[in-house]
Amino acid sequence: MARRLTYSLAFSLVLAVPAGFAQARDVVTGDLIGQPASQYTVVAGDTLATIARQSRIGYVELLSANPSLISTTIHPGQILTLPTQHLVPHLPGGDHAGVVVNLAALRLYYIGGDGQVTTYPISVGKEGWDTPTGETRIVEKRKDPSWTVPASIRAQDPKLPHVVPAGPDNPLGQYAMTLGWPGYLIHGTNHPYSIGRPSSHGCMRLYPEDIQALFGQSAVGDVVTVIDTPMTLGQSGGDLYLQVTPTRVQAKEVAGFSIPDPLDENDPTVTELKTRLTTLVTEGVHIDDAAVVGAIFRHDGMPVIIARGLPSGLAAQMPPPAPQALASVPTPAPQPTGSLGATIVHALLH
Repeated sequence: MARRLTYSLAFSLVLAVPAGFAQARDVVTGDLIGQPASQYTVVAGDTLATIARQSRIGYVELLSANPSLISTTIHPGQILTLPTQHLVPHLPGGDHAGVVVNLAALRLYYIGGDGQVTTYPISVGKEGWDTPTGETRIVEKRKDPSWTVPASIRAQDPKLPHVVPAGPDNPLGQYAMTLGWPGYLIHGTNHPYSIGRPSSHGCMRLYPEDIQALFGQSAVGDVVTVIDTPMTLGQSGGDLYLQVTPTRVQAKEVAGFSIPDPLDENDPTVTELKTRLTTLVTEGVHIDDAAVVGAIFRHDGMPVIIARGLPSGLAAQMPPPAPQALASVPTPAPQPTGSLGATIVHALLH
């Protein structure tokens, strides 16, 4: 389907967006969304979490683009790279309207019926609580939802309440969308600095202002497709781009201020990329091998040009492999924080 890409414009927010960054984003044609990476000069009062939120990127995205960071400590005058451009992934079964999630990229894309695309950073399941891949639908939307604490969590700590009512202590935030997969939701958070890293019990959460926007865009019945690929091919004009993000395993290292080793050439995702690029070579496309290797080595999430002079729509003919269908997965539980009590925080964060 034809795509018209744009970041969402400013919204009236119940939870105000921190000041400092404009909310509007330029419209970009092709598979690129957002503007090329830019430089930001740290000012007094900044933290990595606030910079990430203000620039509409996730925590791991920010750290990946700035591998010299060794701790959360930053100082006024320090220069950071803001990775504000992304590739919208093409889907194995063909592009369609609805929600598309790439777990490796820690990104959600909403594709409207008119082809307009909006993207948001998200949190996904941490180790042992993987967010499933496959296809489902939005089956319910709730504003100001309550949260029923799963029995598995209460078994670990009987002091936890059975139900957390709507309000500032609710880990679902102000909006929640129930998926066809039992126990899985797309929701907000009262823990915004957790966005952009694998930190949930399987649900997908967004910044408060982003879930408000997505809640207004989406509808019950919308298709939700979840893939998990750290390597995305996309096209803008005649240029072919490659975006390589950390895998979910690497993302955990990045969030801990470690620089993970690049993927081995025998890694399945690298092998699959080789297969896709080899197909292009047989069709006469010249691939910049150095650019490909550099993108894999850096895995910083910033799209790079790896070929020029391609015919229109070629990248869309080479989507990633179809994700596995939902198998047996643990029932997820979102993570709260706030004045409701340290027992909830401890039970869910440890």
